[in-house]
Amino acid sequence: MGEIGPPARDMFMPGDARKIVSPGARKEELRKRRFGHPSAASRVRWAELRCASAFSFLEGASEPETLVERAAALGLPAVALVDRNGVSGAPRFFKAARAAGLKAIVGAEVVLDEAALPKDLRGPLGLVPPPPPPGLPPARVTLLAESRTGYRNLSRLLTAAALGKPKGQAAASWSDVAAHAEGLHVLSGGIEGPVLRALERVGAEAAGKLLQRLAAIFPGRLHVELQRHHVRDEEARNAVLLDLARAQKLPLVATNGTRYARRRDKDLFDVLTCIRNHTTVDSAGRLLEAGSERHLKGPEEMAALFADLPGAVGGAADLADRLAFTLADLGYRFPDAKVPPGETPSSWLRQKTWEGARSRFQPLTAKAQDQLKRELDLIEKLDLAGYFLVVHDVVEFCRRENILVQGRGSAANSAVCYALSITAVDPVKMELLFERFLSEERGEWPDIDLDLPSGDAREKVIQHVYATYGVHGAAMTANCITYRDRSAARETAKALGFSTEQVDVLAKRLATWSFGEYRDAAGSLTARETGDGDPKEAAAARAAAFAEDGPYSNTTGPPPLPEKMAEEMRAAGFDPDDVRLRHFGSLFRRIQNLPRHLGQHSGGMVVAGGRLDEVVPLEPAAMPGRVVIQWDKDDCADLGIIKIDLLGLGMLGAIAEMVPTIHAAEGVHVDLAHLPHDDPAVYEILNRADTVGLFQVESRAQMASLPRNAPRCFYDLVVQVAIIRPGPIQGGMVHPFFDRRQGRIPVEYPHPSLEPILKRTLGVPLFQEQLLKIAMVAAGFSGGEAEELRRAMGFKRSSERMAVIEGRLRAGMAERGIVGEAQEQIVRSITSFALYGFPESHAASFALIAWASGWLKVHHPAAFLAGLLNAWPMGFYHPATLVKDAQHHGTDVLPIDVTRSGRLCRVERLRGPWPKHLPRPSPAVVTPSLAVRLGMRYVRGLRASTADAIEREAARAPFSGVKDLARRAALREDELSALAHAGAFATLPDAATGETGLSRRTALWQAASAARDLGPLYDALEDDVASPLPEMSRFEETVSDYQTTEMTAGPHLIAHFRPQLKKDGILSAADLAKAPDGSTVKTAGVIVVRQRPGTAKGFVFLSLEDETGMCQAILRPDLFRENRSLVVGSPALVVEGRLQKKDGTLSIRAERFERMSLDEPIPERRKPVPPPYPRHRESTPPSHDFR
Repeated sequence: MGEIGPPARDMFMPGDARKIVSPGARKEELRKRRFGHPSAASRVRWAELRCASAFSFLEGASEPETLVERAAALGLPAVALVDRNGVSGAPRFFKAARAAGLKAIVGAEVVLDEAALPKDLRGPLGLVPPPPPPGLPPARVTLLAESRTGYRNLSRLLTAAALGKPKGQAAASWSDVAAHAEGLHVLSGGIEGPVLRALERVGAEAAGKLLQRLAAIFPGRLHVELQRHHVRDEEARNAVLLDLARAQKLPLVATNGTRYARRRDKDLFDVLTCIRNHTTVDSAGRLLEAGSERHLKGPEEMAALFADLPGAVGGAADLADRLAFTLADLGYRFPDAKVPPGETPSSWLRQKTWEGARSRFQPLTAKAQDQLKRELDLIEKLDLAGYFLVVHDVVEFCRRENILVQGRGSAANSAVCYALSITAVDPVKMELLFERFLSEERGEWPDIDLDLPSGDAREKVIQHVYATYGVHGAAMTANCITYRDRSAARETAKALGFSTEQVDVLAKRLATWSFGEYRDAAGSLTARETGDGDPKEAAAARAAAFAEDGPYSNTTGPPPLPEKMAEEMRAAGFDPDDVRLRHFGSLFRRIQNLPRHLGQHSGGMVVAGGRLDEVVPLEPAAMPGRVVIQWDKDDCADLGIIKIDLLGLGMLGAIAEMVPTIHAAEGVHVDLAHLPHDDPAVYEILNRADTVGLFQVESRAQMASLPRNAPRCFYDLVVQVAIIRPGPIQGGMVHPFFDRRQGRIPVEYPHPSLEPILKRTLGVPLFQEQLLKIAMVAAGFSGGEAEELRRAMGFKRSSERMAVIEGRLRAGMAERGIVGEAQEQIVRSITSFALYGFPESHAASFALIAWASGWLKVHHPAAFLAGLLNAWPMGFYHPATLVKDAQHHGTDVLPIDVTRSGRLCRVERLRGPWPKHLPRPSPAVVTPSLAVRLGMRYVRGLRASTADAIEREAARAPFSGVKDLARRAALREDELSALAHAGAFATLPDAATGETGLSRRTALWQAASAARDLGPLYDALEDDVASPLPEMSRFEETVSDYQTTEMTAGPHLIAHFRPQLKKDGILSAADLAKAPDGSTVKTAGVIVVRQRPGTAKGFVFLSLEDETGMCQAILRPDLFRENRSLVVGSPALVVEGRLQKKDGTLSIRAERFERMSLDEPIPERRKPVPPPYPRHRESTPPSHDFR
């Protein structure tokens, strides 16, 4: 047992005094300032060996960084993070601890499978004791890694405990623990540990036997743990543990079983406990821990607590000395690439690169050759050839399987990636900066993102990676789901006992889109507490607000609500001074950004040479056939674990379907790799913002800016993709660019040396690569230093760090004679834009897909629409809008028909003369005589298997009627009703007359009969009774379409109201274009999109659709507040305001609103329709709210 003695040797040196091996080292160096180093004044040796963070998911209340910050302030030399069933918080804890000069010990609390109860825990008659009381966390054993072997065993044990079990229910058997014990130390545990559980449930003898079992599994590595929290029966338990430890000659360690950083965090811990147990603070009772002692304590406080047992305090420090493993010693290894005999990865990569270069670069210029040589030399020097070959293997698999694939992101800056067909952008021709992707100075692995079609195609590629590297060699990266505004408000309010109605009000009021004013007004506090919006930066900032000397340090009770929040609560019917609401206001902010659970990254995969589960624990993903690691992509990058992103793009999936459809329906082969980039018809739709359905350029903001940009070449489209982003908008780049683009102001450069960098963007920096080049040219930074600068600035925008960055920039510019206003302008450009810049390479990759989508819409609109509808959900607009847009362009859309429709939408040849309701399509359309038949997938309530059965039976033999269809396809009653309401029986024979063609009401009558008559006993019954129901009006048919399929191939809903709207002086979207600028106008339409962008200072944008097209209405923040219920709750509006026309764009600056009634324009007296009815729904297409 340890004794109190002089301070240990300073083995926990600051990060800048130790060799840092992580590829993320430089980024971590920039974060050191946040933490003070631990106090050296303490004469007591003690380390906290049991500290749980919020990554114990509702069993800890502080984030890793907060715990480190507090530990450093208390003078602790080492802390062990032991979260429940995982090491998810370990990377963040390790980074923060290294920056603070603390030793970060790695461990975990491993939950035990209580179903496999050892005989030691059985009663005197061998009976299983009663289960623990409800709410008591399951027993767990605390393990600490002494060496890399120990960590690997811990990781494999956590994996074995998780795989094969439902997500979130990991539990290890005793045999699992025994099989993975080498290199691990075990603590007997506190009240959550198996020893005290045995003592409580069976007795001292059982507890002693369990200690013997642990001692046999962990010889010389079992430590009896003592805690003192001033709670009832604790000392009695400690007395038994002391007797057992002396009897078995086991060492003692003192811990505090930390669950939160500071004493005042106990209220947050209580709320999390209530959330975990689905109860309220008022009802939780003994589920809430007594006292508030489980906070981090300093060595002196622990020495005072254990004054009678100094050896337990010193024993904790002695054990900390023995636990040498840190995450710097992971031992991760990337898998070896498969190369032919006699080749090395570098030689094989060179051969494959030059083979590809000769076909990809046309011509292969000297400049391209020099770039390839330079990249290949650096790749060989950094020993990364295997990585490129592994990614190339994935791309080749996609080629063999005819799966569209395109690399994007910074990889598009690489000529090697282009030569290997990983990316589709020629970086030499576009003069992209390779150092943005890879440089010797950066100290980080490169990152290659592959875009794939969403759905089955991407899953096929993911499963190929699993099959290649094995179940323990590949996994998806995690995505830490955190409490955001709405979830934080809802869970906190429920735990505090607010009523269901109050919980709903609070959650809606505090959601991000509706609470921007509060977030702006309370930004000085909220930004500190949320780390400028970065969950990983939230901990230290929130701790500062609630520290002993923080703004809430001297308050008695909960702090008052911020002014804007108080106003919002008062408007919602709450009393802002109510103590419970004040508690809510404090806890609501503190719970935000805390980890909620681990999800799965959309496409990030890591692979390892050897067992990945020895590097990081694996657990089952929500999706079958997948496993996920416990670390996210940033953790992987910082710890040197290489990630490959296999990302799903809905548009690629749609295009993958469009191309074969065009070949089948039109006999035209489309080569996506060689689409002409000088097609005037495509530029025409871009210039007039006719971009519904196009990738990346279909949003309201994109449509508003396209006429101002007026793209005339492919690079203009690259600029368009990048400019409508938070960076250019918040950096004030958008208007200067467009003004220069339209010749309103001259093109100027901050300094003549920057003209080559900024010439193509008219002197305005729009891309990250330009930022790096500016730093290199103006301040003399190397490529790696410039990239390091950008990452540092984007990682934490503290004023201190910005001052350091600015100093480096100014010094470099001064050396080159750039001073005065030129220097000021450059500094402003870099500092305001660094955090938000969009990579030029990324924009170019997206622009290729945007161009392909535009080319397909212009030349093959029927296949384009069918592909979009079959790939939905994707894009910005609902299928109802896509259908109407296609009809406006002359593409006929045919209704769902059980005799002709499949489950998916399909392309058909038009029959007969050109439809009178359709305009003639553009001359650019290759095959104008095509239509799109809507698919049965859009019938609400119709099972996919039923739609497939209908399609299969229709191909086998014609249906003789509704009853025949119902029997052969095994339709349920509700499915028959839905199809009848959708008009899908229109071409079936009428059982009463024998003639082909059923009206909807007749179809409903016969559907009800068929549903009743299913079965052989009813075969002899007559079906020739005519329907007594009145026929639907055209308006009723439109409403029925929206109710059953959320779209219509017939008239737009607003078209039925046009005569009355015209009488009232309400203009259509098409008529607005003829009205003069500045005039007061009225228009009406269904709301298809509501938006309240964070960059718009509270303005709200509505997209209104009628039968002629769409228009935009702009709402001031005060107007939205006054009319919020009307705007949010109305499916259709009449909007009055001032018409604004500028640079080819049109919008209405709204001044008044009126809810538009959607009752039938000319009501008719009709007999009531008998059941079955479809469930009533709003008869308008749903809108995308506040995207």
